[in-house]
Amino acid sequence: MEERYIAAVDLGSTKIALTVAKVAGDDIQILYYKTRPSDGIRNSAVFNPAKALVPIKAAINEAEKELNIKLMQVVVGLPRCDVRQDTATGSVERTDAGESISAEEVESLKESAQGTYPIENAHEELYGSIAQSFSTDEDFQVNENDVVGMVSDKLEGNFKLFVGKKSSVKTIDKVFNNIGIAIARKYFTPATIAKAVLTHDEMYGGVGLIDLGGGATSVTIYKEGVLRFYAAIPFGGKNVTSDIVSECSISANLAEEIKKAYGACLPDKLQTLEEKILQIEGDEIEGYKQIPVKYLSEIITAREKEIIEAILWEIQQSGLSEGLRNGLVITGGGAGMANIGTMIKDLSGYSVRVGLPRHLFSCSEIVGVNDAEAANVLGMVLAAKGDATPSCIDLLPEIKSGAEEKPSQTPAIAKDAEVRETVAEEPSVAEVSSPEIPEDAEEGESAPLIDIPEETPEERKKREREKRKAERLQREEEERRRAEAAKHRKNTPTWFRSISNLFNSTYDTATGEDEEK
Repeated sequence: MEERYIAAVDLGSTKIALTVAKVAGDDIQILYYKTRPSDGIRNSAVFNPAKALVPIKAAINEAEKELNIKLMQVVVGLPRCDVRQDTATGSVERTDAGESISAEEVESLKESAQGTYPIENAHEELYGSIAQSFSTDEDFQVNENDVVGMVSDKLEGNFKLFVGKKSSVKTIDKVFNNIGIAIARKYFTPATIAKAVLTHDEMYGGVGLIDLGGGATSVTIYKEGVLRFYAAIPFGGKNVTSDIVSECSISANLAEEIKKAYGACLPDKLQTLEEKILQIEGDEIEGYKQIPVKYLSEIITAREKEIIEAILWEIQQSGLSEGLRNGLVITGGGAGMANIGTMIKDLSGYSVRVGLPRHLFSCSEIVGVNDAEAANVLGMVLAAKGDATPSCIDLLPEIKSGAEEKPSQTPAIAKDAEVRETVAEEPSVAEVSSPEIPEDAEEGESAPLIDIPEETPEERKKREREKRKAERLQREEEERRRAEAAKHRKNTPTWFRSISNLFNSTYDTATGEDEEK
């Protein structure tokens, strides 16, 4: 069985994701997946190729070094914002009406409809097309799967086209040309991400897929197994971080780390978390600041409400809002925000679930590959597999099997700042700070490399059970430690508890005066 290796790059506004997968028949084994902060990308589009090149090249070099391979080409995703929809039709008179309609004829009709579509604006380019329905002599609105094999004198098709900026495509080409890597395919990712997270029943029954990205939030509606509608707004997790920076007067890096560690929607549903206060220690001039987690949640909720309401408005405009029997599926990095699913459900009335990558891949304990933010890049792998994309490397990868896994590193919140959590009316009992990421040490000669054996379904189920058990034990241990810490807090002098009174008032940025809550 011939093996191929697919490398996919997701160009996000806040981070870049790169994965390498081995494809052998229907089996897909994820060999590598890592993310790193991006640069030069705004609203999912490259606006500064020179800045964007640096982290992309670093990500590629890291993958090549770790896997002992040479990447020759990659598949990448197209921008999700500034994309408009249009319709097109195509028809063909069949020369041999007695023969069944073939899949090749359907593909030829698709290409004909795309090729004849008039793009009047010279600054636009066709990002992709989706067949909506087909017609024959006697049948109308036939889906693609059913029309193949039918007999008819003619074949007509209706298509939905997605048109975007040509400049956004050119900047992607420029980045990878400067790195020296070819682009095998460019994908309109709203059409590929569904392959990784949605089930067959969801797509046929009607579902809205909301991708909560860093620089853009999009909704893709599927009905009867076909992508029927797409819309996006140029707001996302990056705007939430900007609001925290503005309201709390802290750096962007610190705001991002605080958002990841303590961010949540719906402050009234935080339970005991709303009592926590983050103490940020700065330099000698600034001293320290204290940010209540509840106030942080209020900031986040305000922006998330604005984003979700905009997406729900787009769903209403689609004319398909009444047909979403399977509700909404949220995916992307923003899907990990605490209470975001509950908030969307409260605002929309739809059922909501988090769209994690389906079990269509085998992997060997690769960190992050099963998270919602990996769905985009994994969807491109699935699409490239179906499109018979040629192998993206010129050397067979050999993966380290016996070497110990490197411990995951949590980025520091800030080099000049620490975060400590305290409880209102009680003193701080423990310092909470993330360790600095150590500088890369020089690596010596690598050990002999061998292929990783494929993981069987039974082994994967066993590993998942063990992982859930370990997580449960870890939670129990954390609860025990918090209970012990609470006992120690009883011995704290009462004068120190008055710190919490600082938060019984709010600061008016317009007048510079304190106002009672």
